[in-house]
Amino acid sequence: MGGDGYQARRAQAERDAITVEIGYALCSAAFVAVVAFGALAGPALLLELPHPVETFLTRAGLVLAPVVFVVRAVGVLVAFRQGPPQPSQPGRTSPDS
Repeated sequence: MGGDGYQARRAQAERDAITVEIGYALCSAAFVAVVAFGALAGPALLLELPHPVETFLTRAGLVLAPVVFVVRAVGVLVAFRQGPPQPSQPGRTSPDS
């Protein structure tokens, strides 16, 4: 019966790891989205530009930011699900190292 406690701790540790990874994915995706928006819309917000240029840059930033957010979040979560890379032959180095 001692194994049940270990399995419960392991299951809780796995849930905690998933929670942390989801938090990291969301925070890093939000950061990258804000940077992408700022890179595109920043000049339109900070400089005096012609109105069509300001409109284009702002709208481009509003379109790109959510796309970058989703790509980053999904990329982080897929990488977490795959786990760390496994060596092809344990104990051996690759020929190009």
